Amino acid sequence: MEYMTDPVKHTPGHILCCDCGVPISPNPANICVACLRSKVDISQGIPKQVSISFCKQCQRYFQPPGTWVQCALESRDLLALCLKKIKAPLSKVRLVDASFVWTEPHSKRLKVKLTIQKEVMNGAILQQVFVVDYVVQPQMCGDCHRVEAKDFWKAVVQVRQKTLHKKTFYYLEQLILKYGMHQNTLRIKEIHDGLDFYYSSKQHAQKMVEFLQCTVPTRYKASQRLISQDIHSNTYNYKSTFSLEIVPICKDNVVCLSPKLAQSLGNMNQICVCIRVTSVIHLIDPNTLQVADIDGNTFWSHPFNSLCHPKQLEEFIVMECSIVQDIKRSAGAGMISKKHTLGEVWVQKTSEMNTDKQYFCRTHLGHLLNPGDLVLGFDLVNCNLNDEHVNKMKSDRVPDVVLIKKSYDRTRRQRRRNWKLKELARDRENTDTDDERQYQDFLEDLEEDEAIRKNVNIYRDSTIPVESDTDDEGAPRISLAEMLEDLHISQDATGGEEEEEKDIENPKDFPEEKEYYEAGEKTVQWSSSRKADTRYMY
Repeated sequence: MEYMTDPVKHTPGHILCCDCGVPISPNPANICVACLRSKVDISQGIPKQVSISFCKQCQRYFQPPGTWVQCALESRDLLALCLKKIKAPLSKVRLVDASFVWTEPHSKRLKVKLTIQKEVMNGAILQQVFVVDYVVQPQMCGDCHRVEAKDFWKAVVQVRQKTLHKKTFYYLEQLILKYGMHQNTLRIKEIHDGLDFYYSSKQHAQKMVEFLQCTVPTRYKASQRLISQDIHSNTYNYKSTFSLEIVPICKDNVVCLSPKLAQSLGNMNQICVCIRVTSVIHLIDPNTLQVADIDGNTFWSHPFNSLCHPKQLEEFIVMECSIVQDIKRSAGAGMISKKHTLGEVWVQKTSEMNTDKQYFCRTHLGHLLNPGDLVLGFDLVNCNLNDEHVNKMKSDRVPDVVLIKKSYDRTRRQRRRNWKLKELARDRENTDTDDERQYQDFLEDLEEDEAIRKNVNIYRDSTIPVESDTDDEGAPRISLAEMLEDLHISQDATGGEEEEEKDIENPKDFPEEKEYYEAGEKTVQWSSSRKADTRYMY
Protein backbone atom coordinates (compact mmCIF):
# COMPACT_ATOMS: atom_id res chain seq x y z
CA MET A 1 0.00 0.00 0.00
CA GLU A 2 1.29 3.39 -1.03
CA TYR A 3 0.39 6.65 0.62
CA MET A 4 -0.28 9.71 -1.51
CA THR A 5 0.89 12.86 0.20
CA ASP A 6 -0.23 16.29 -0.96
CA PRO A 7 2.46 18.94 -1.33
CA VAL A 8 2.63 21.29 1.56
CA LYS A 9 1.49 24.83 0.74
CA HIS A 10 3.31 27.49 2.64
CA THR A 11 1.22 30.58 3.24
CA PRO A 12 2.73 33.75 4.65
CA GLY A 13 1.92 34.34 8.18
CA HIS A 14 0.05 37.35 9.51
CA ILE A 15 0.87 39.57 12.38
CA LEU A 16 -1.15 42.05 14.31
CA CYS A 17 -0.70 45.78 13.87
CA CYS A 18 1.07 47.16 16.87
CA ASP A 19 -1.36 50.06 17.09
CA CYS A 20 -4.83 48.87 16.11
CA GLY A 21 -4.38 45.07 16.19
CA VAL A 22 -5.62 44.41 12.67
CA PRO A 23 -4.06 41.30 11.03
CA ILE A 24 -1.61 42.43 8.36
CA SER A 25 1.17 40.98 6.30
CA PRO A 26 4.57 41.43 7.85
CA ASN A 27 6.34 44.65 6.89
CA PRO A 28 9.45 46.46 8.13
CA ALA A 29 7.39 48.84 10.27
CA ASN A 30 4.98 46.16 11.65
CA ILE A 31 2.14 48.64 11.31
CA CYS A 32 -0.86 48.87 8.96
CA VAL A 33 -1.13 51.42 6.17
CA ALA A 34 -3.93 53.36 7.89
CA CYS A 35 -1.96 53.79 11.08
CA LEU A 36 1.18 54.58 9.14
CA ARG A 37 -0.55 57.39 7.23
CA SER A 38 -2.01 58.76 10.44
CA LYS A 39 1.44 58.97 11.96
CA VAL A 40 3.54 59.96 8.94
CA ASP A 41 2.67 62.64 6.34
CA ILE A 42 5.18 62.43 3.49
CA SER A 43 3.71 65.57 1.90
CA GLN A 44 4.75 67.64 4.88
CA GLY A 45 6.88 70.56 3.75
CA ILE A 46 5.30 70.72 0.29
CA PRO A 47 3.10 73.84 0.05
CA LYS A 48 -0.53 73.14 -0.76
CA GLN A 49 -1.18 76.67 -2.11
CA VAL A 50 1.25 78.53 -4.38
CA SER A 51 0.91 81.81 -6.26
CA ILE A 52 1.86 82.14 -9.93
CA SER A 53 2.13 85.45 -11.82
CA PHE A 54 0.30 86.02 -15.11
CA CYS A 55 0.48 89.03 -17.45
CA LYS A 56 -2.95 89.76 -18.91
CA GLN A 57 -1.62 91.95 -21.70
CA CYS A 58 0.74 89.48 -23.38
CA GLN A 59 -0.78 86.24 -21.98
CA ARG A 60 2.50 85.04 -20.44
CA TYR A 61 3.44 83.41 -17.12
CA PHE A 62 6.37 84.45 -14.97
CA GLN A 63 9.19 81.93 -14.67
CA PRO A 64 11.77 82.86 -12.01
CA PRO A 65 14.18 84.48 -11.91
CA GLY A 66 13.25 86.90 -14.70
CA THR A 67 11.67 85.12 -17.67
CA TRP A 68 8.13 85.34 -19.05
CA VAL A 69 6.97 82.32 -21.06
CA GLN A 70 3.89 81.67 -23.18
CA CYS A 71 1.94 78.61 -22.01
CA ALA A 72 -1.46 77.30 -22.98
CA LEU A 73 -3.88 76.16 -20.32
CA GLU A 74 -3.32 72.56 -19.19
CA SER A 75 -0.26 72.19 -21.40
CA ARG A 76 2.97 70.38 -20.61
CA ASP A 77 4.85 73.67 -20.47
CA LEU A 78 2.48 75.08 -17.88
CA LEU A 79 2.68 71.86 -15.84
CA ALA A 80 6.49 72.05 -15.86
CA LEU A 81 6.29 75.68 -14.76
CA CYS A 82 4.01 74.77 -11.86
CA LEU A 83 6.29 71.96 -10.71
CA LYS A 84 9.30 74.29 -10.75
CA LYS A 85 7.54 76.49 -8.21
CA ILE A 86 7.79 73.62 -5.66
CA LYS A 87 11.01 72.09 -6.95
CA ALA A 88 12.91 72.32 -3.66
CA PRO A 89 10.32 70.48 -1.49
CA LEU A 90 9.77 67.87 -4.22
CA SER A 91 13.46 66.96 -4.19
CA LYS A 92 12.96 65.17 -0.85
CA VAL A 93 10.36 62.75 -2.25
CA ARG A 94 9.92 60.72 -5.44
CA LEU A 95 7.41 62.18 -7.89
CA VAL A 96 5.37 59.42 -9.54
CA ASP A 97 2.66 61.31 -11.44
CA ALA A 98 1.37 64.86 -11.98
CA SER A 99 -1.74 66.03 -13.82
CA PHE A 100 -4.15 68.96 -13.95
CA VAL A 101 -7.52 68.98 -12.24
CA TRP A 102 -10.18 70.84 -14.23
CA THR A 103 -11.14 74.27 -12.90
CA GLU A 104 -13.37 77.04 -14.20
CA PRO A 105 -11.53 79.28 -16.70
CA HIS A 106 -12.61 82.40 -14.78
CA SER A 107 -11.65 81.13 -11.33
CA LYS A 108 -7.98 82.17 -11.60
CA ARG A 109 -7.04 78.83 -10.05
CA LEU A 110 -4.85 76.01 -11.32
CA LYS A 111 -5.03 72.66 -9.52
CA VAL A 112 -2.34 70.00 -9.96
CA LYS A 113 -2.79 66.47 -8.60
CA LEU A 114 0.54 64.99 -7.45
CA THR A 115 1.40 61.38 -6.65
CA ILE A 116 4.57 60.99 -4.53
CA GLN A 117 6.45 58.18 -2.77
CA LYS A 118 8.86 58.19 0.18
CA GLU A 119 10.64 55.64 2.34
CA VAL A 120 9.54 55.75 5.98
CA MET A 121 10.08 53.62 9.12
CA ASN A 122 12.61 50.87 8.49
CA GLY A 123 12.42 50.95 4.69
CA ALA A 124 8.63 50.97 4.21
CA ILE A 125 7.64 52.92 1.06
CA LEU A 126 4.50 55.04 1.39
CA GLN A 127 2.61 56.53 -1.58
CA GLN A 128 0.34 59.56 -1.22
CA VAL A 129 -1.90 61.58 -3.59
CA PHE A 130 -2.74 65.23 -2.90
CA VAL A 131 -3.68 68.43 -4.79
CA VAL A 132 -1.67 71.65 -4.93
CA ASP A 133 -3.70 74.81 -5.56
CA TYR A 134 -2.04 77.54 -7.67
CA VAL A 135 -3.48 81.05 -7.41
CA VAL A 136 -3.07 83.07 -10.64
CA GLN A 137 -2.12 86.61 -9.66
CA PRO A 138 -2.09 89.41 -12.26
CA GLN A 139 1.26 91.08 -12.76
CA MET A 140 2.39 93.22 -15.69
CA CYS A 141 5.64 92.17 -17.32
CA GLY A 142 8.43 94.57 -18.15
CA ASP A 143 7.69 94.61 -21.87
CA CYS A 144 4.05 95.51 -21.31
CA HIS A 145 5.13 98.22 -18.87
CA ARG A 146 7.13 99.82 -21.64
CA VAL A 147 4.23 99.50 -24.04
CA GLU A 148 1.86 101.19 -21.63
CA ALA A 149 4.37 103.93 -20.94
CA LYS A 150 4.38 104.75 -24.71
CA ASP A 151 7.78 106.41 -24.47
CA PHE A 152 10.07 103.41 -24.84
CA TRP A 153 11.09 102.12 -28.24
CA LYS A 154 14.17 100.70 -29.91
CA ALA A 155 13.18 101.00 -33.56
CA VAL A 156 10.86 103.24 -35.56
CA VAL A 157 9.62 102.92 -39.14
CA GLN A 158 8.78 106.29 -40.67
CA VAL A 159 6.53 105.95 -43.73
CA ARG A 160 6.21 109.08 -45.86
CA GLN A 161 4.55 110.02 -49.14
CA LYS A 162 4.91 113.48 -50.64
CA THR A 163 1.42 113.80 -52.02
CA LEU A 164 -1.76 115.65 -51.18
CA HIS A 165 -4.04 112.61 -51.19
CA LYS A 166 -3.99 109.69 -48.73
CA LYS A 167 -5.46 106.96 -50.96
CA THR A 168 -2.25 104.94 -50.83
CA PHE A 169 -2.13 105.18 -47.02
CA TYR A 170 -5.74 104.05 -46.69
CA TYR A 171 -4.98 101.05 -48.90
CA LEU A 172 -1.79 100.33 -46.94
CA GLU A 173 -3.72 100.49 -43.66
CA GLN A 174 -6.11 97.76 -44.82
CA LEU A 175 -3.22 95.54 -45.90
CA ILE A 176 -1.58 95.94 -42.48
CA LEU A 177 -4.82 94.99 -40.76
CA LYS A 178 -5.43 92.00 -43.03
CA TYR A 179 -2.01 90.44 -42.45
CA GLY A 180 -1.71 91.48 -38.78
CA MET A 181 1.48 93.50 -39.21
CA HIS A 182 0.40 95.93 -36.47
CA GLN A 183 0.45 93.39 -33.63
CA ASN A 184 4.06 94.00 -32.57
CA THR A 185 3.87 97.78 -32.63
CA LEU A 186 4.18 99.75 -29.41
CA ARG A 187 2.56 102.82 -30.86
CA ILE A 188 1.30 104.13 -34.20
CA LYS A 189 1.48 107.88 -34.68
CA GLU A 190 -0.13 109.72 -37.57
CA ILE A 191 1.51 112.90 -38.81
CA HIS A 192 0.91 115.15 -41.79
CA ASP A 193 2.94 113.26 -44.40
CA GLY A 194 2.55 109.68 -43.17
CA LEU A 195 2.73 107.27 -40.24
CA ASP A 196 5.31 106.32 -37.62
CA PHE A 197 5.45 102.73 -36.31
CA TYR A 198 7.33 102.23 -33.02
CA TYR A 199 8.75 98.82 -32.06
CA SER A 200 10.51 97.30 -29.06
CA SER A 201 13.01 95.38 -31.22
CA LYS A 202 14.85 96.02 -34.44
CA GLN A 203 13.79 92.66 -35.90
CA HIS A 204 10.10 93.63 -35.81
CA ALA A 205 10.88 96.89 -37.58
CA GLN A 206 12.85 95.10 -40.29
CA LYS A 207 9.94 92.74 -40.82
CA MET A 208 7.63 95.73 -41.29
CA VAL A 209 10.03 97.28 -43.81
CA GLU A 210 10.12 94.07 -45.84
CA PHE A 211 6.32 93.93 -45.80
CA LEU A 212 6.00 97.51 -47.06
CA GLN A 213 8.48 96.89 -49.84
CA CYS A 214 6.36 93.98 -51.07
CA THR A 215 3.07 95.91 -51.02
CA VAL A 216 3.85 99.41 -52.36
CA PRO A 217 6.75 100.86 -54.40
CA THR A 218 9.14 102.33 -51.84
CA ARG A 219 12.75 103.13 -51.09
CA TYR A 220 14.23 103.36 -47.61
CA LYS A 221 17.22 104.47 -45.59
CA ALA A 222 18.34 103.01 -42.26
CA SER A 223 20.20 104.79 -39.47
CA GLN A 224 20.93 104.17 -35.82
CA ARG A 225 21.85 106.28 -32.81
CA LEU A 226 23.95 105.12 -29.86
CA ILE A 227 22.09 105.43 -26.57
CA SER A 228 24.41 103.71 -24.09
CA GLN A 229 27.31 101.29 -23.97
CA ASP A 230 29.16 99.06 -21.54
CA ILE A 231 32.90 98.97 -22.27
CA HIS A 232 33.46 96.09 -19.85
CA SER A 233 31.02 93.65 -21.48
CA ASN A 234 31.29 95.25 -24.93
CA THR A 235 27.51 95.75 -25.27
CA TYR A 236 25.84 98.67 -27.04
CA ASN A 237 22.31 100.00 -26.98
CA TYR A 238 21.09 101.58 -30.22
CA LYS A 239 17.88 103.17 -31.45
CA SER A 240 17.25 102.37 -35.11
CA THR A 241 15.28 104.45 -37.60
CA PHE A 242 13.98 103.23 -40.95
CA SER A 243 12.78 105.99 -43.27
CA LEU A 244 10.56 104.76 -46.12
CA GLU A 245 9.38 106.96 -48.95
CA ILE A 246 6.43 105.84 -51.05
CA VAL A 247 6.24 106.97 -54.65
CA PRO A 248 4.32 110.29 -54.82
CA ILE A 249 1.69 108.86 -57.18
CA CYS A 250 -1.87 107.93 -56.21
CA LYS A 251 -4.80 106.42 -58.02
CA ASP A 252 -6.52 108.72 -60.57
CA ASN A 253 -3.45 110.93 -60.95
CA VAL A 254 -2.54 112.27 -64.40
CA VAL A 255 1.21 111.96 -64.97
CA CYS A 256 3.64 112.91 -67.71
CA LEU A 257 6.40 110.40 -68.42
CA SER A 258 9.84 111.27 -69.70
CA PRO A 259 10.37 110.52 -73.41
CA LYS A 260 12.96 107.85 -72.60
CA LEU A 261 10.65 106.07 -70.16
CA ALA A 262 7.64 106.28 -72.50
CA GLN A 263 9.69 104.76 -75.29
CA SER A 264 10.91 101.90 -73.09
CA LEU A 265 7.30 101.09 -72.14
CA GLY A 266 6.26 100.35 -75.73
CA ASN A 267 6.19 103.85 -77.32
CA MET A 268 3.16 104.88 -75.30
CA ASN A 269 2.08 108.51 -74.97
CA GLN A 270 3.66 110.59 -72.27
CA ILE A 271 0.32 111.71 -70.76
CA CYS A 272 -1.07 108.74 -68.81
CA VAL A 273 -3.56 108.04 -66.04
CA CYS A 274 -2.69 106.02 -62.92
CA ILE A 275 -5.49 103.48 -62.51
CA ARG A 276 -4.04 101.62 -59.52
CA VAL A 277 -1.09 101.56 -57.10
CA THR A 278 -0.19 98.18 -55.62
CA SER A 279 3.33 96.75 -55.56
CA VAL A 280 3.79 98.56 -58.89
CA ILE A 281 2.28 101.65 -60.52
CA HIS A 282 -0.37 100.71 -63.11
CA LEU A 283 -0.66 103.26 -65.93
CA ILE A 284 -3.01 103.44 -68.90
CA ASP A 285 -2.81 105.61 -72.00
CA PRO A 286 -6.29 107.17 -72.52
CA ASN A 287 -5.59 107.60 -76.26
CA THR A 288 -4.62 104.00 -77.10
CA LEU A 289 -5.61 101.88 -74.04
CA GLN A 290 -2.00 100.77 -73.74
CA VAL A 291 -1.08 99.75 -70.19
CA ALA A 292 2.25 99.58 -68.39
CA ASP A 293 3.51 98.63 -64.93
CA ILE A 294 6.30 100.63 -63.29
CA ASP A 295 8.09 99.25 -60.26
CA GLY A 296 9.89 101.24 -57.61
CA ASN A 297 13.38 100.96 -59.10
CA THR A 298 12.18 102.19 -62.50
CA PHE A 299 10.33 105.11 -60.95
CA TRP A 300 13.30 106.33 -58.93
CA SER A 301 15.51 106.01 -62.04
CA HIS A 302 13.04 108.04 -64.16
CA PRO A 303 10.92 110.03 -61.69
CA PHE A 304 7.73 111.83 -62.66
CA ASN A 305 5.10 113.79 -60.76
CA SER A 306 1.36 114.27 -60.83
CA LEU A 307 0.23 117.10 -63.09
CA CYS A 308 -2.93 118.10 -61.23
CA HIS A 309 -4.15 118.24 -57.67
CA PRO A 310 -7.18 116.08 -56.80
CA LYS A 311 -9.08 119.22 -55.86
CA GLN A 312 -8.71 120.37 -59.47
CA LEU A 313 -11.08 117.65 -60.67
CA GLU A 314 -13.95 119.26 -62.55
CA GLU A 315 -17.34 117.88 -63.44
CA PHE A 316 -18.22 117.47 -67.09
CA ILE A 317 -21.37 116.34 -68.82
CA VAL A 318 -21.13 113.97 -71.76
CA MET A 319 -22.71 115.46 -74.86
CA GLU A 320 -21.74 112.76 -77.35
CA CYS A 321 -19.89 109.45 -77.07
CA SER A 322 -18.78 107.00 -79.76
CA ILE A 323 -16.77 103.79 -79.49
CA VAL A 324 -13.52 103.49 -81.43
CA GLN A 325 -13.54 100.10 -83.13
CA ASP A 326 -10.20 100.02 -84.93
CA ILE A 327 -7.26 100.97 -82.71
CA LYS A 328 -4.13 101.77 -84.65
CA ARG A 329 -1.05 100.37 -82.99
CA SER A 330 2.46 101.55 -83.70
CA ALA A 331 5.48 99.32 -84.01
CA GLY A 332 6.69 97.95 -80.70
CA ALA A 333 3.48 98.86 -78.85
CA GLY A 334 2.83 97.26 -75.50
CA MET A 335 -0.18 95.45 -74.05
CA ILE A 336 -3.74 96.73 -74.53
CA SER A 337 -6.23 96.75 -71.66
CA LYS A 338 -9.12 94.32 -72.13
CA LYS A 339 -11.17 95.81 -69.28
CA HIS A 340 -11.52 99.25 -70.86
CA THR A 341 -13.06 100.50 -74.09
CA LEU A 342 -11.66 103.35 -76.13
CA GLY A 343 -14.16 106.11 -76.81
CA GLU A 344 -14.27 109.54 -78.40
CA VAL A 345 -16.43 111.99 -76.46
CA TRP A 346 -17.56 115.58 -76.55
CA VAL A 347 -17.93 117.00 -73.04
CA GLN A 348 -18.94 120.31 -71.53
CA LYS A 349 -18.31 121.69 -68.07
CA THR A 350 -21.34 121.81 -65.82
CA SER A 351 -20.19 125.24 -64.70
CA GLU A 352 -20.29 126.46 -68.33
CA MET A 353 -23.72 125.20 -69.32
CA ASN A 354 -24.77 128.71 -70.31
CA THR A 355 -22.09 128.71 -73.01
CA ASP A 356 -21.56 126.56 -76.08
CA LYS A 357 -17.92 125.71 -75.30
CA GLN A 358 -17.24 122.00 -75.61
CA TYR A 359 -14.11 119.84 -75.41
CA PHE A 360 -13.16 116.80 -77.46
CA CYS A 361 -11.01 114.03 -76.07
CA ARG A 362 -10.34 110.33 -76.13
CA THR A 363 -10.96 108.31 -73.00
CA HIS A 364 -10.59 104.80 -71.63
CA LEU A 365 -14.09 105.01 -70.11
CA GLY A 366 -15.98 104.31 -73.32
CA HIS A 367 -17.74 101.29 -71.79
CA LEU A 368 -19.22 103.42 -68.98
CA LEU A 369 -20.19 106.73 -70.59
CA ASN A 370 -23.44 107.61 -72.30
CA PRO A 371 -24.79 110.99 -73.42
CA GLY A 372 -26.03 112.89 -70.38
CA ASP A 373 -23.72 111.17 -67.86
CA LEU A 374 -21.57 113.16 -65.46
CA VAL A 375 -17.84 112.48 -65.45
CA LEU A 376 -14.88 113.90 -63.51
CA GLY A 377 -11.75 115.00 -65.30
CA PHE A 378 -8.89 117.48 -65.49
CA ASP A 379 -8.95 120.52 -67.74
CA LEU A 380 -5.38 120.72 -69.05
CA VAL A 381 -6.11 123.67 -71.33
CA ASN A 382 -6.98 126.21 -68.65
CA CYS A 383 -4.66 125.02 -65.87
CA ASN A 384 -1.06 126.02 -65.26
CA LEU A 385 1.12 122.95 -65.77
CA ASN A 386 4.52 123.29 -64.14
CA ASP A 387 6.27 120.16 -65.36
CA GLU A 388 9.52 119.89 -67.24
CA HIS A 389 8.32 117.07 -69.48
CA VAL A 390 5.03 118.79 -70.42
CA ASN A 391 6.83 122.02 -71.29
CA LYS A 392 8.96 120.17 -73.84
CA MET A 393 5.99 118.43 -75.49
CA LYS A 394 4.27 119.73 -78.61
CA SER A 395 0.93 121.39 -77.97
CA ASP A 396 -0.94 118.96 -80.24
CA ARG A 397 0.30 116.04 -78.15
CA VAL A 398 -1.25 117.40 -74.93
CA PRO A 399 -5.00 116.60 -74.71
CA ASP A 400 -7.46 119.31 -73.76
CA VAL A 401 -9.29 117.19 -71.16
CA VAL A 402 -8.36 113.94 -69.42
CA LEU A 403 -11.37 112.10 -68.05
CA ILE A 404 -10.76 110.12 -64.85
CA LYS A 405 -13.97 108.43 -63.67
CA LYS A 406 -17.71 108.52 -63.92
CA SER A 407 -19.52 110.62 -61.33
CA TYR A 408 -22.41 109.35 -59.19
CA ASP A 409 -24.53 110.82 -56.43
CA ARG A 410 -22.20 110.61 -53.38
CA THR A 411 -24.94 111.18 -50.80
CA ARG A 412 -26.98 108.30 -52.12
CA ARG A 413 -23.96 106.02 -52.27
CA GLN A 414 -23.10 106.73 -48.65
CA ARG A 415 -26.66 106.07 -47.54
CA ARG A 416 -26.84 102.71 -49.32
CA ARG A 417 -23.35 101.53 -48.31
CA ASN A 418 -23.99 98.50 -46.09
CA TRP A 419 -20.36 97.64 -45.39
CA LYS A 420 -17.49 99.07 -43.38
CA LEU A 421 -13.74 98.83 -42.85
CA LYS A 422 -11.61 98.52 -39.74
CA GLU A 423 -9.06 101.16 -38.79
CA LEU A 424 -5.71 101.11 -37.02
CA ALA A 425 -5.61 102.46 -33.48
CA ARG A 426 -3.23 105.39 -33.82
CA ASP A 427 -2.44 108.76 -32.30
CA ARG A 428 -3.52 111.72 -34.40
CA GLU A 429 -1.74 115.04 -34.13
CA ASN A 430 -4.34 117.09 -35.95
CA THR A 431 -7.45 116.21 -37.90
CA ASP A 432 -7.92 117.74 -41.30
CA THR A 433 -11.40 118.49 -42.59
CA ASP A 434 -10.32 117.12 -45.97
CA ASP A 435 -9.57 113.66 -44.51
CA GLU A 436 -13.22 112.61 -44.54
CA ARG A 437 -13.60 113.52 -48.21
CA GLN A 438 -10.43 111.59 -49.08
CA TYR A 439 -11.64 108.57 -47.11
CA GLN A 440 -14.94 108.62 -49.00
CA ASP A 441 -12.97 108.70 -52.25
CA PHE A 442 -11.10 105.60 -51.12
CA LEU A 443 -14.35 103.79 -50.30
CA GLU A 444 -15.69 104.63 -53.74
CA ASP A 445 -12.50 103.29 -55.31
CA LEU A 446 -13.07 99.99 -53.51
CA GLU A 447 -16.55 99.76 -54.98
CA GLU A 448 -15.32 100.53 -58.48
CA ASP A 449 -12.09 98.48 -58.58
CA GLU A 450 -12.40 94.76 -57.96
CA ALA A 451 -8.62 94.20 -58.11
CA ILE A 452 -8.01 96.40 -55.06
CA ARG A 453 -11.03 94.96 -53.29
CA LYS A 454 -9.52 91.46 -53.29
CA ASN A 455 -6.72 92.58 -50.95
CA VAL A 456 -9.02 94.24 -48.39
CA ASN A 457 -11.17 92.70 -45.67
CA ILE A 458 -14.65 94.19 -46.05
CA TYR A 459 -17.12 93.68 -43.20
CA ARG A 460 -20.88 93.80 -43.39
CA ASP A 461 -22.54 96.61 -41.47
CA SER A 462 -25.54 95.03 -39.75
CA THR A 463 -26.96 98.43 -38.79
CA ILE A 464 -27.80 99.23 -42.43
CA PRO A 465 -30.44 97.01 -44.08
CA VAL A 466 -29.80 95.40 -47.43
CA GLU A 467 -31.69 97.20 -50.20
CA SER A 468 -32.86 95.78 -53.50
CA ASP A 469 -31.20 96.76 -56.75
CA THR A 470 -34.43 97.56 -58.58
CA ASP A 471 -33.88 101.32 -58.32
CA ASP A 472 -30.14 101.15 -58.80
CA GLU A 473 -28.81 104.06 -60.85
CA GLY A 474 -25.85 102.03 -62.10
CA ALA A 475 -23.35 102.94 -59.37
CA PRO A 476 -20.98 100.03 -58.60
CA ARG A 477 -21.68 98.22 -55.36
CA ILE A 478 -20.07 95.45 -53.33
CA SER A 479 -22.02 92.21 -53.20
CA LEU A 480 -22.78 90.36 -49.97
CA ALA A 481 -20.62 87.45 -51.10
CA GLU A 482 -17.54 89.66 -50.81
CA MET A 483 -18.29 90.77 -47.24
CA LEU A 484 -17.19 89.20 -43.97
CA GLU A 485 -19.14 89.00 -40.75
CA ASP A 486 -17.77 91.30 -38.07
CA LEU A 487 -17.27 89.00 -35.06
CA HIS A 488 -17.15 90.56 -31.60
CA ILE A 489 -14.78 88.57 -29.38
CA SER A 490 -15.01 89.08 -25.62
CA GLN A 491 -12.19 88.71 -23.13
CA ASP A 492 -12.24 86.21 -20.32
CA ALA A 493 -11.19 86.85 -16.73
CA THR A 494 -7.59 85.81 -17.33
CA GLY A 495 -7.20 88.29 -20.18
CA GLY A 496 -7.44 85.73 -22.98
CA GLU A 497 -9.84 85.87 -25.86
CA GLU A 498 -12.51 83.23 -25.99
CA GLU A 499 -15.69 82.86 -27.93
CA GLU A 500 -19.14 82.53 -26.56
CA GLU A 501 -19.51 79.06 -25.06
CA LYS A 502 -22.25 76.64 -26.08
CA ASP A 503 -23.49 73.76 -23.98
CA ILE A 504 -23.25 70.42 -25.77
CA GLU A 505 -25.38 67.90 -23.97
CA ASN A 506 -25.54 65.22 -26.66
CA PRO A 507 -23.13 65.40 -29.63
CA LYS A 508 -25.45 63.13 -31.63
CA ASP A 509 -27.91 65.99 -31.86
CA PHE A 510 -25.53 67.70 -34.30
CA PRO A 511 -24.79 65.38 -37.22
CA GLU A 512 -22.73 68.02 -39.01
CA GLU A 513 -20.01 67.89 -36.33
CA LYS A 514 -16.83 65.83 -36.45
CA GLU A 515 -15.32 64.34 -33.31
CA TYR A 516 -11.71 63.52 -32.64
CA TYR A 517 -10.32 61.64 -29.63
CA GLU A 518 -6.64 61.86 -28.94
CA ALA A 519 -4.31 62.27 -25.94
CA GLY A 520 -7.19 62.00 -23.49
CA GLU A 521 -9.06 65.05 -24.76
CA LYS A 522 -12.14 65.39 -26.90
CA THR A 523 -12.29 68.09 -29.54
CA VAL A 524 -15.57 68.92 -31.24
CA GLN A 525 -14.82 70.54 -34.59
CA TRP A 526 -17.76 72.53 -35.89
CA SER A 527 -18.55 72.83 -39.54
CA SER A 528 -18.21 76.16 -41.38
CA SER A 529 -21.61 77.30 -40.14
CA ARG A 530 -20.67 76.95 -36.46
CA LYS A 531 -17.95 78.27 -34.19
CA ALA A 532 -15.07 76.08 -33.02
CA ASP A 533 -15.57 74.82 -29.49
CA THR A 534 -13.09 72.74 -27.51
CA ARG A 535 -14.04 70.72 -24.45
CA TYR A 536 -11.74 68.63 -22.28
CA MET A 537 -13.09 65.36 -20.89
CA TYR A 538 -11.51 63.77 -17.83
